[in-house]
Amino acid sequence: MPITQLNIQAVRNLSELSLSPSPGINIIHGPNGSGKSSVLEAIHLLGLCRSFRTNKLNHLIQSGAQQCTVFAQLDAMGIGMSQPLGVERTLESDCRIRYAGNNIDITTLAELLPIQVINAETFMILEGSPAIRRQFLDWGSFHSNPEFIRLWRGFRRVLKQRNSLLKYGKIEQRIRAVWDQEFITYAEQLNTLREQYIEALKPEFDVILADLLDGISIDLSFSSGWDKKRGLDQVLDDNFERDLRQGYTSAGPQRADLRLKVDGHTAAERLSRGQKKIVVSSLKLAQGVLFYKLNSRACIYLIDDLPSELDQHHSRLFCHYLEKAASQCFITSVDKDALSGYWSNQAELRFFNIQEGAFSTQ
Repeated sequence: MPITQLNIQAVRNLSELSLSPSPGINIIHGPNGSGKSSVLEAIHLLGLCRSFRTNKLNHLIQSGAQQCTVFAQLDAMGIGMSQPLGVERTLESDCRIRYAGNNIDITTLAELLPIQVINAETFMILEGSPAIRRQFLDWGSFHSNPEFIRLWRGFRRVLKQRNSLLKYGKIEQRIRAVWDQEFITYAEQLNTLREQYIEALKPEFDVILADLLDGISIDLSFSSGWDKKRGLDQVLDDNFERDLRQGYTSAGPQRADLRLKVDGHTAAERLSRGQKKIVVSSLKLAQGVLFYKLNSRACIYLIDDLPSELDQHHSRLFCHYLEKAASQCFITSVDKDALSGYWSNQAELRFFNIQEGAFSTQ
């Protein structure tokens, strides 16, 4: 599923940039502020129509430009046949996506170009809010079961309606019963898909973590967002008066969480900063391995400044797994030599030196 050609226009300091990446490992190196992370940001825009660094389009789009464009030739199915893919964003928030000559939506785009990001913010999976862990969980659930997006959208619609009624402050029993039943139907199905994904992810995570973090075992579990012993219907009924006062639904899949524990304690409390980075890296690698097993194709990794996130020993092990997974990777580094010796002689490796928004293959 590699990108075979990439063209970037007006993304931050990248006025017009073209490269022919390797189907394997691509290392983008250069001084701070040269545009390394902007290349990754452009690829993320190509796959998800948004940046992983900002929600503000005026920061993403080059100063003085009205829109930015990322165009690629993409071998989506990994069969040696590339098709054109293009994404355009404007300052007015318009988004245009075309693939193989046709307009497509964001869901189809995400299916075509599954992207994994590893950067400094990624390590908030352990220390951040449950919403960050739900994003991690839902990425995997989306790519493991085609029913997920339908259920997720249906649930979000029902949750929004139920919360609107709660904010209104008065709900007839008949209307409440209708929306609660629809809420429960979507919630239980969504919960099942999330549980199934975590069960499939666990063995992949355990194997990788054992190699990267010897001697520490992480218990990975899923919390549904409500007390499963009582059932969601009973929970909604018991919480109704409080929900009415607060104006929102306090239990359900919107409160789900991924829990990681060490010897009964939360991993965020027990592990060192370096160990946390290794655990999160293992989670991301495990997602890539499972994605390949489920879809018979690899995802694309965008890894920002790998040498600063992991020490030399763990960087080497991490790179070994990336190469083994046969994923196309785009990795940034200030120093070219910092990652040069981490790959086998068989690795499809290509270096790009970037200087002030322009680069050349070395």
